[in-house]
Amino acid sequence: MEPLNIVGFAGSLRKGSYNKALLRAAGELLPANTTLEVFDLAGIPPFNQDLEGSPPERVKEFKSRIRVASAVLIVTPEYNFSVPGVLKNAIDWASRPHGDSVWPGKPVALMSASTGMLGGSRAQYHLRQTFLFLDVKAVSKPEVFVTFAGQKFDDMGKLTDEATRGVVADLLKALVNLASRPAH
Repeated sequence: MEPLNIVGFAGSLRKGSYNKALLRAAGELLPANTTLEVFDLAGIPPFNQDLEGSPPERVKEFKSRIRVASAVLIVTPEYNFSVPGVLKNAIDWASRPHGDSVWPGKPVALMSASTGMLGGSRAQYHLRQTFLFLDVKAVSKPEVFVTFAGQKFDDMGKLTDEATRGVVADLLKALVNLASRPAH
């Protein structure tokens, strides 16, 4: 049986991002017969509707990776109570032009990490609102909000908190289960 492929990306461009570290941890916690391909959003230019008919190569690559993946894992920080601009921009590019969105029916799971006590929850809720319009099949449970992230990762960026590792593994199982269901 061919492995189920998940494409994952972080809504942060920062090299030392806890969200990038959380994405790397997901790669260690995958269910059997599942792969994770990490895509870096760096280099995706600001969305310009004048270019949607012939998008930049980086956008074409991003859309292609999502289109062929069985599922998507988005790991995002929260900026100003919402979604980081780089992430929203990438999602917008992948939904355009009209009739060529990669999102309808795509299984997607969300995670977030924050140094605060809400763990990026507001960014996730805003993404879920966007997903309604995009017709994404989002995993609803478990929700993964890594709070006080500085206490849960070591100096090398490895997720060391066992309870968090468990809930990440559970989310990945839920994503694989969703992606394995026959389409209606």
